[in-house]
Amino acid sequence: MATLRDIRRRVRAVQSTQKITRAMKLVAAAKLRRAQERILEARPYAQKMSELLGSLALRASPESHPLLAQRDGRRRQIVIITADKGLCGAFNSNILRRSLEFIRASGEAALTLVIVGRKGRDHYRRRAWSIKSEMVGFFDRLAYAHAVELSGGLVEDYLTEQTDEVYLIYNEFRSVAVQRVVRERLLPITPAEVAADAVAADYLYEPSADAILADLLPRHIRTQVYRALMESLAAEYGARMTAMEAATQNAQEMIELLTIQYNKARQERITKELLDIVGGAEALKQSTGA
Repeated sequence: MATLRDIRRRVRAVQSTQKITRAMKLVAAAKLRRAQERILEARPYAQKMSELLGSLALRASPESHPLLAQRDGRRRQIVIITADKGLCGAFNSNILRRSLEFIRASGEAALTLVIVGRKGRDHYRRRAWSIKSEMVGFFDRLAYAHAVELSGGLVEDYLTEQTDEVYLIYNEFRSVAVQRVVRERLLPITPAEVAADAVAADYLYEPSADAILADLLPRHIRTQVYRALMESLAAEYGARMTAMEAATQNAQEMIELLTIQYNKARQERITKELLDIVGGAEALKQSTGA
């Protein structure tokens, strides 16, 4: 049975852990507010850009720009966006599980991986798949330049025909408590869907369709990559805030249970001492009377 000293030591240890989890929750909440503002401001632009490029891809000829070319090859590049740190619940494990499912479902396709985040890098370094490149240690200072760097490598591999398809897998921020794993095709540009009875009207381009596509398509890729990075960052902070709140509550419950256990053990000890005193007094009384 645990002694009173052992129980007190456990209570102090849990209290120290609770202080850490509470502080981490407050830090995550402060960072989440900024990250949430950024992604909510960026989403409309990214979504409208995606709609615009889908519409242009529907009307433009695949030969008008290399990023519109639809290839029949089986070379896939998968960008897996995880966090650099843990203590954020199932945030990283959900991404890794879904990415493994997609990799295994790819069958005989030649796969190369682009890993973002230390958790994904550490996970896939121990696996058999080829890692093309990795980016770690920048989420605390995430900027548009990181998206430019990442998307530049993806576009270059596609233009040089090292890959036929590029996919993004990341956590989408829905709310503080909800993050949704998303898999979307980044390249080639997916044309917009048109109803069977609808007519796809064409546009007049100024200065020219080729010039507009040459400017918009790379910008679209950078925008979508930047949005995915911001979605993942906001989702990470939300997951960490939720996990640390749950850990703080669990620590409080454990402290209460240990306190009850301590009081019971202390009461038992006091009762035992009282019984010893009463028993000794009775023995002394009987010996004196004799």
